[in-house]
Amino acid sequence: MNILSLICVFLFALLDFLPAGSACARDLGKFGSTYPIAEKDALQEMVDRAAEIDWTRVFDPEQTKKRIREFRPADVAALPAAAEDHTFRVDMTWSAVFDIPDGRGGILYPKGYTFNPLDYVFLPNILVFIDASDCRQMVWFKSSPYKSDMRTMLLLTGGSYWDTINDLKIPAFYASKYIIERLKIKAVPSVAVQKGNFMEVREYVSDSGNNGQGGCRRRQ
Repeated sequence: MNILSLICVFLFALLDFLPAGSACARDLGKFGSTYPIAEKDALQEMVDRAAEIDWTRVFDPEQTKKRIREFRPADVAALPAAAEDHTFRVDMTWSAVFDIPDGRGGILYPKGYTFNPLDYVFLPNILVFIDASDCRQMVWFKSSPYKSDMRTMLLLTGGSYWDTINDLKIPAFYASKYIIERLKIKAVPSVAVQKGNFMEVREYVSDSGNNGQGGCRRRQ
């Protein structure tokens, strides 16, 4: 048995003879002076400062609500109503417009490199484009299977998103100029879905009787 083993045996034997209380922590008393923390709690200080501000002078709640209700991006593109049912496919192949570095001093994808993202991912959404200011298109959408399909993403090329959401009780978004151009949307209503490594776009005629007016007026 080496010296290290002997020391370990001695220590374990010593611990067996120690009283149980001696192994417990004890109050050693107070040594030196203690002082309360003088610095204010950071969170409480922020709360106190916020309470000093008259928020009604910073912003008007009614004006804020009005801006939210009337929000409309600058790049929303107005599109004509579809004159006939028409289906076409869109190639989503993308080309790099500049060199993409690899982070190690080299080039991962050079300028001009092309690939089709639909070769690698699947888009589960059904993209439905309508002009919500045209009540014929609203009537068409309400009677279509897309209204109740959980995969539907409703994209507006006109009208109020706020009124559309309150009317249809589903989310609605504005269609950006980029997505309109990328999917080559020329008229509405249009529906875009992925088919293989292409996007298939179908334009629908939304006229619904009464000389195409459907008994409705154009919404602003």
